[in-house]
Amino acid sequence: MSDDGARTVRAGRRSVEIRRPGKVLFPGGRDAAQYTKGDLVDYHRAVAPFMLPHLRGRPLMLDRRPDGVGGPAFMQKNTPDGYPDWITRAEVGKEGGTVTHTVCDDTATLLYLVDQASITLHRWQSRTARIDRPDRLVFDLDPAGDDFETVREAARLLRGLLDELELPSAPMTTGSRGLHVVVPLSATQDFDEVRAFAHDVAGTLAAAHPGRLTTAARKKDRRGRLYLDVQRNAYAQTAVAPYTVRALPGAPVAVPVSWEQLDDPGLHARRWTVEDAVAQARTDPWAGLPRRGRALGPARRRLAGLRG
Repeated sequence: MSDDGARTVRAGRRSVEIRRPGKVLFPGGRDAAQYTKGDLVDYHRAVAPFMLPHLRGRPLMLDRRPDGVGGPAFMQKNTPDGYPDWITRAEVGKEGGTVTHTVCDDTATLLYLVDQASITLHRWQSRTARIDRPDRLVFDLDPAGDDFETVREAARLLRGLLDELELPSAPMTTGSRGLHVVVPLSATQDFDEVRAFAHDVAGTLAAAHPGRLTTAARKKDRRGRLYLDVQRNAYAQTAVAPYTVRALPGAPVAVPVSWEQLDDPGLHARRWTVEDAVAQARTDPWAGLPRRGRALGPARRRLAGLRG
């Protein structure tokens, strides 16, 4: 570490300067550990081989906390002019113009974003090469309270329905309260088609379990039921990236898990932190997911048959 409080980190062919690595980003407390920017750099260096495949080629939205998780937050879509020219950018259309998103294609970019106090990385469901064709479908299981057992039950029910539709799926803790269930797609349908299908799947499941599940977007209409949120499947919407850190006490991490791990009574949405998420990543929890995603046509026909 140099006299000015900076630290230079080697990442592949590049060196990234980390300013004020001793700055506390997670203050800690009675039940939570304290973490500095340097701690987050070390975590991201270690997790990069597992995290980058989920980030490459995807526009990002960044949750930045320059004064730490207790200070002001802002969500960054546009890439600032001052970012190095070696960082990949993607100019994406929006209503009335474009947004130039940051794309994280390598470890150096990942560490640079940590230096910018980007705590949580939110990724698109599509890649820049086919920006209007998502290759991921995401169900966000959002409980009414902090009751993970309801999340676990909903995930099992959703998996059962997806199995009937012959769609592979995998769960991920969000690092907050719920789970994401991810379905790999072939990137042949557009966002409207994918979201409509996800809405029909969620509606079918909620209709079968009306006392436990709902698709009601307004909280006052949920009446204590778990919300099956499919809105992240719309164009320009994002979901937290696998292995990203959440801006919550103790630095919990969104972590892919296997379906077998869902039976672990110790599992909950904040089960892993920057201390142990890399160990979980090394187990390759999504090894069972096929490399090639599925088209939704056959699944849509099977769903129609189930719905009558």
